[in-house]
Amino acid sequence: MILDPNSIPDLAIQNARVVLPDPHGSDSLKIVETSIAIKDGRIHAIGDRAHENAREVIDARGWHVLPGAIDTQVHFREPGLTHKEDLESGTRGAVMGGITAVFEMPNTKPPTTTGEAFEEKLRASEERIWCDISFFIGATPENTDELANLEMHPNCCAVKIFMGSSTGTLLVESDEDLLRILKTGHRRVAVHAEDEYRLRERRALVEEKNDVRLHPVWRDEQTAVQATERLLRLAREAKRPVHVLHVTTAEEMEILKNARDIATVETTPQHLTLAAPECYERLGTFAQMNPPIRDSRHREALWKAVANGTVTVLGSDHAPHTREEKSRPYPQSPSGMTGVQTLLPIMLNHVNEGRLSLERLTELVSRNAARLYGAIGKGEIRVGYDADLTLVDLGREETISNSWIQSKAGWTPFDGMKVRGWPVATIIRGHVVMREGQLLGKPIGLPVRFQTGSQ
Repeated sequence: MILDPNSIPDLAIQNARVVLPDPHGSDSLKIVETSIAIKDGRIHAIGDRAHENAREVIDARGWHVLPGAIDTQVHFREPGLTHKEDLESGTRGAVMGGITAVFEMPNTKPPTTTGEAFEEKLRASEERIWCDISFFIGATPENTDELANLEMHPNCCAVKIFMGSSTGTLLVESDEDLLRILKTGHRRVAVHAEDEYRLRERRALVEEKNDVRLHPVWRDEQTAVQATERLLRLAREAKRPVHVLHVTTAEEMEILKNARDIATVETTPQHLTLAAPECYERLGTFAQMNPPIRDSRHREALWKAVANGTVTVLGSDHAPHTREEKSRPYPQSPSGMTGVQTLLPIMLNHVNEGRLSLERLTELVSRNAARLYGAIGKGEIRVGYDADLTLVDLGREETISNSWIQSKAGWTPFDGMKVRGWPVATIIRGHVVMREGQLLGKPIGLPVRFQTGSQ
């Protein structure tokens, strides 16, 4: 298909193996060797001769082309915590890792809980961001009556609820407040599901112990399961679709497997890759995040959920802190780690290990991410869609290093890890912003637009 056969493409990619929607009308994805033409920031044509007459042609022989990867959970710390990340450095890391759009969380200082705070983030992103971006609105018991209006902003990806305390001051812990929030609005709500009551009860288990290996003991499986069960019950009562973030337990995945009528599911590359106790013994507090990295039984259950379709998307939960902050004695050390730049390298390595197919990875980081939140023109390589493309070399072997990380935090839990599979170019709305590890041009990111009637 071609938008206008008489117009000259600005850019084309040829000799590529492209992950495309099945042309026969099924909902599956297929890898097809073809060419892609781009005009005015959008996919102009797809086909064997689409590259002809283009002003610039990229020969992608040996590479695969994915729809632009979307990281649906990042914390870029601006405003208020910019000593460890900001919108420029966070998005710079994103495009270096092959990510073309990010959805940014509301637990900043001040938190993004008002229209004014939301607009301030949009203003702060102008001419500073390397990839496209949208922002979550944070739910609190105090702003419940405003959420239905706030979620309709065309650049808002969703409302975010923290059921358990994490970084920042946002917290909605009671069933009464949760139900009131879920009964407002209609778009899917993203939820951090840990039970705050149980966390408070169990805090004494780690006080003054200075042992980060106790992190998954304090924030145990039941803390997550109780919150997820409560959330599903209230979501059904409110008839409100929810998205359960960074699910970490085997028990939750069994519950969520049978809750697809009301809930979608995220897990992270960290939880699919690391396992306790080894990660805590090797990394100490640098392996600390919420919910915690758990033992291999849970990790294998997460992989089973990826295979059976329970997991809808992958998000990095990129949540940077400085080395100094992470080096505080546990439990004074903050939870969180970098991840936006390593999401694709880690997962491409898993593709090479046979854990999942490239088509399934594309569902998890591109198509489903766009569909879940209703992002317009994102997530698939289709004529008329934004020309967001992630080019990867599945055969390339690299070593992830702290020196490669663009985040102000300057570290990754995967430092020293050898991987096979690497992002080699990032194209956003037809602009090549990263190629072979080099940033090109200047920041051209824009706000992502949403179908605000989406669920």
